[in-house]
Amino acid sequence: MPKLVTIYGGSGFVGRYIARRMAKEGWRVRVAVRRPNEAIFVRPYGAAGQVEPVQCNITDDASTAAAMDGADAVVNCVGVLSEVGRNRFDTIHMEGASRIARLAAERGISDMVHISAIGADPDGESLYAQTKGRGEAAVLAFMPNAMILRPSIIFGAEDQFFNRFAAMTRMGPVLPLVGAGTRFQPVYVDDVAQAAVMGVCGQAHGIHELGGPDIASFRELMQIMLGVIRRRRLVLGLPMFAGQGMALAFDLLQTATFGLLKNGMITRDQVKSLSHDNVVGSAVATFADLKISPKAMAAVLPDYLWRFRPSGQYDAIKDSAKSLRD
Repeated sequence: MPKLVTIYGGSGFVGRYIARRMAKEGWRVRVAVRRPNEAIFVRPYGAAGQVEPVQCNITDDASTAAAMDGADAVVNCVGVLSEVGRNRFDTIHMEGASRIARLAAERGISDMVHISAIGADPDGESLYAQTKGRGEAAVLAFMPNAMILRPSIIFGAEDQFFNRFAAMTRMGPVLPLVGAGTRFQPVYVDDVAQAAVMGVCGQAHGIHELGGPDIASFRELMQIMLGVIRRRRLVLGLPMFAGQGMALAFDLLQTATFGLLKNGMITRDQVKSLSHDNVVGSAVATFADLKISPKAMAAVLPDYLWRFRPSGQYDAIKDSAKSLRD
């Protein structure tokens, strides 16, 4: 019988790409999510019955254990970018990751992949970085041979980075940025998935920091994005103190409304994260050690950002027609 991998958060942005690749490798794939009815779209990734969503909440031992029964490997893709309601950094990044690793070790599962982030550090400035760092330590305490992946900003058709800021360009002539000078090394989501597959198959272990071939400041990334969507906007860099003030206001609004109005703009913890570069370190394992050549942004962004152009898919046609008239 084909081997089985359980992917926690397997219907999310990164998880779905890992699920698709594991199905192509011939594995059975169990996609562990809180709402399996909303993850039905993963089933066509493989043959009938090869990819199946199951109910699971990583804050609960019983459902987490049930989701990995019979599994040969596990992948943890669950993470949050901000705290809302019961989704706390400690609960998800540290306790949840620790629970998955502990239960996997108890069942004798040999291979685990944990998706972390560049900047993960138990002593980091932001709570996000701290809990990511503690989560890594907890995973390695139970699964010392686990593969931990630390990607920079991840881009792809379903991303919440370029899509989000491209949508913001429809709202006005100014694109405000906090941390405009902070450098990033965007990495294509399917390249991260390719690395994860190697960990699932036992071909690689240890911590790997993953970044694409392009390193650019936040401002430069937005200028690249504006070029792709063919819009002109003023990219306005805001000082950190202004960002903290804005974030405080948005955080207080979320608290005052008991989470009904979620802070989808920027949080104080995110401002802290933006004060540090998000690029691959100089003395760490990378894509090169995995023999993977990551894709450049230019090869991918136009494939999904075209819908933000003034005329969408017809933008190029309009340009051609204009040239004919001239």
